[in-house]
Amino acid sequence: MSAAFKGESQGLGIELYRGSLAYIDEINQAGGVNGKKIEIKAYDDGYNPVPTIHNTIDLIEKDDAFLLFDYVGTPTVTRMLPLLKRYSDSDIYLFFPFTGAQPQREEPYDQFVFNLRSSYRQETEGLVDKFFSTGDKKIAVFYQIDAYGRSGWDGVKRALAKYDAKMVAEATYRRGTSYSESLKEQVDILRQANPDAVISIGAYAACAAFIRDAREAGWDVPIANVSFVGSENLLNLLLETGKETGKDYTTNLINSQVVPSYEDTSLPAVKEYRQLMDKYAPEPPQEQRDEKYQSPKYSFVSFEGFLNAKLLVEILKRMDNTPQRSEIKGVVEKIQDLDLGINAPVSFNSQKHQGLDQVYYTTVENGKFVPLTDWSED
Repeated sequence: MSAAFKGESQGLGIELYRGSLAYIDEINQAGGVNGKKIEIKAYDDGYNPVPTIHNTIDLIEKDDAFLLFDYVGTPTVTRMLPLLKRYSDSDIYLFFPFTGAQPQREEPYDQFVFNLRSSYRQETEGLVDKFFSTGDKKIAVFYQIDAYGRSGWDGVKRALAKYDAKMVAEATYRRGTSYSESLKEQVDILRQANPDAVISIGAYAACAAFIRDAREAGWDVPIANVSFVGSENLLNLLLETGKETGKDYTTNLINSQVVPSYEDTSLPAVKEYRQLMDKYAPEPPQEQRDEKYQSPKYSFVSFEGFLNAKLLVEILKRMDNTPQRSEIKGVVEKIQDLDLGINAPVSFNSQKHQGLDQVYYTTVENGKFVPLTDWSED
């Protein structure tokens, strides 16, 4: 695993790891898979491409990793994809990266990657469709100026083209922007176009800063984020600022998600996730810990990590007692209508390396993200 465990996006790597570890701890306590215990070797890349490349080489050559798992981010994953082709003779595959971008879903790299989550194209198309259904047809975009941001930007552009529409304005920010920085300039750029809604493609610190500055300016336009943002980390920043200023920064917020709400305990996987997160209270590896960082008890990111691990274990169970990397692709591509406990069957085949296609929508009520059922009210 290579992900951000430090820096402005550390909450994404930490929570994805914690969710996966909760399930793997339970499996290991019961003896592992076919008598073999699972270890996640986790490296920090700070959400930067160059360390990701080095981490990947170390995982393959030094650690002899059976497979690559739980990578975080588009700019990072996009840059390591050529390594998968380079090591293809060794049957090295990347499983369930935390990114909805296109490069690992298209030739020539799609054959080396198995995705669980829906794509950014699906998320952004869903958001555009929902906004158009309520008459909000003037869409502006705020995005991170890199491969991730452009991937989401492209998704919005494609979705708007269905309606013969174009985005009315766009503004960008640099990857690594902190919450303490001002994004008033970006707010002013977009506000001048008077959009009906803003779709943000970014990470939690910068997206929270953009929301804060928009609301400070008295601009209450609906602002939507895609799943990568890290909903709970974003919300916590806004709630803390609200405590200091007495202002509510959480109205008219919409986040798309690629897993169901972890509040929906009617789903077996949600009940299991909450139980095991409580039981093991997983922590990041000792060398990756930051004492200043406080994990949310539950989150969409850790729930996604949990489902990633649950599917990984199922794959390993379907392999021989002496698993070989050469088996992996064939085993995964035979998975059909697998129930992970979220009422959404997972399927793969030789032409389809993405297991799920669902997109969910959430909004803030009483200090937490909850399912959004009526768009007309937002």
